[in-house]
Amino acid sequence: MAAKGLAKFVIVLTTVSAAVMELLDTSIVNVALFNMAGGLGVNIEDMAWVITSYAIANVIIIPLTGFLSEYFGRKTYYIGSMILFTLASYMCGAAGSLWSLVFWRFIQGIGGGALLSTSQAILFDAFEPQDRALAGGLFGMGIILGPTLGPTVGGWVIEHLDWPWIFYINLPIGLIATILAWNFIDRLPGEGKNKANIEIDYLGIALLAVGIGSLQYVLERGEAEDWFASPLIRILIVPAVLGLIGFIWRELSIPHPAVKLGVLKNRTLAITNIFSFVVGIGLFTSVYVFPVMVQRINGFSAMETGLAILFPTLVGVIIFPVLGRLMSKGFPPTPFIVVGCIMFIAFGLYGGTMTGEANRADFFYVLVLRTFGISMMQLPLINQAVAGLEPKDYASGIAINNMIRQLGGAFGIALANNFVATHFAQHRSDLIANVHSTNPAVTERLNLLTQGLAARSGDVAKAGDQALYLLNAAVNKQAYLLSYLDTFRMISVFFIVIFPLIFFVKGKKKTQDLEAIKKAAMEAH
Repeated sequence: MAAKGLAKFVIVLTTVSAAVMELLDTSIVNVALFNMAGGLGVNIEDMAWVITSYAIANVIIIPLTGFLSEYFGRKTYYIGSMILFTLASYMCGAAGSLWSLVFWRFIQGIGGGALLSTSQAILFDAFEPQDRALAGGLFGMGIILGPTLGPTVGGWVIEHLDWPWIFYINLPIGLIATILAWNFIDRLPGEGKNKANIEIDYLGIALLAVGIGSLQYVLERGEAEDWFASPLIRILIVPAVLGLIGFIWRELSIPHPAVKLGVLKNRTLAITNIFSFVVGIGLFTSVYVFPVMVQRINGFSAMETGLAILFPTLVGVIIFPVLGRLMSKGFPPTPFIVVGCIMFIAFGLYGGTMTGEANRADFFYVLVLRTFGISMMQLPLINQAVAGLEPKDYASGIAINNMIRQLGGAFGIALANNFVATHFAQHRSDLIANVHSTNPAVTERLNLLTQGLAARSGDVAKAGDQALYLLNAAVNKQAYLLSYLDTFRMISVFFIVIFPLIFFVKGKKKTQDLEAIKKAAMEAH
């Protein structure tokens, strides 16, 4: 039943704020990685686990949200998830070690995945059928603003407070949202009272968690531990492979699976999920690599990094409702996917031309291409996720599509981390090959550095050692820059590879099922 007056306003405020809070936490840590690494005494590459653990928890929980809402009751599950997210936020800020932080980020991701999914369903029910496009528009803008505000808010916090406060800022929001949800969100008739008739696929959920968790560790730590030279990597390959194979077999062979993989027999959905996986790689990899690169190489502060991302991404707030209106009128989604794919290719190639002297203005157009690419592909892919499916399968199709996108993001971050490490070693080796005493440019640079340092300190011998240190630092900086630029180009390669698959997708207009599609999207995201 649709809400009225103050109740509707409070529900909109609560659900959109909760979703923005969850999405903000997917990106807020990106600009704080160096500060967090210094505070915890670890290297920047290990900090990727802080992002990846949150994404993996989202991947596991998103497809299970519909089942958990039905089992516990939507209001109970929503408020419980909000409390869990808020508590985990406090524990993240209080963490004294990397692995303590990673653990609580995983717990935070479990609560956060539910906030995003259930908020949509609650918001949808607060509006009359003829006004639900407005609900979708409000939530769509929140989806874009959440990740956009993350780096900016994180940058402000880092400059004025300390890194634990990027988690503590969730506490008042979570507390207020919990109180408002308790008082203003109604229970659905009979919700949470059907537990006896619900079969829980414990084995399927366990196989998914074990398979993905083991695979992610292998991807994250493979480079640092020399891949198969590490006994632990060799051991974890077994549960990674067997867990994922067992999960697929289990979900296809039982009548009530945790994740309904049988819908992937639909060709359009299968191809759409390939696109969603690559979109996840592009989306999460770019928002991870860019802040690290501009702070390490270009000397951006955390706040400058956030602002560099904020203004180009706000363009998406304008595009999102325009795309929604066009598609609601029956405009086919495939042209949008084509344009979005081309823009992401251009983003990667253009981003791969940046220099260590580039400023915020230089990155503006690069990031605008990224924003347009994301916006042009997100909504159309949701539409394609249900093209050719029966209405009863809409929720499953969209849930799997969202899970695949999140999994692509987790895979992309791990891949980027290893890609940068590998290419850094190669680029450094290539650069060092040209740094020798017979190279006039090297000799001139070294002499200038030595003379300048000696003039300041008066110690010629020490100045020579310092000059060599600075020269080595310059080589490392250039090697990292080239590695990050290679990562941007790698993103383009993924989109180039999948581009021909667009022509195998048969988009179907489903205007007669528009309301069913919208509701499925709200319930399954």
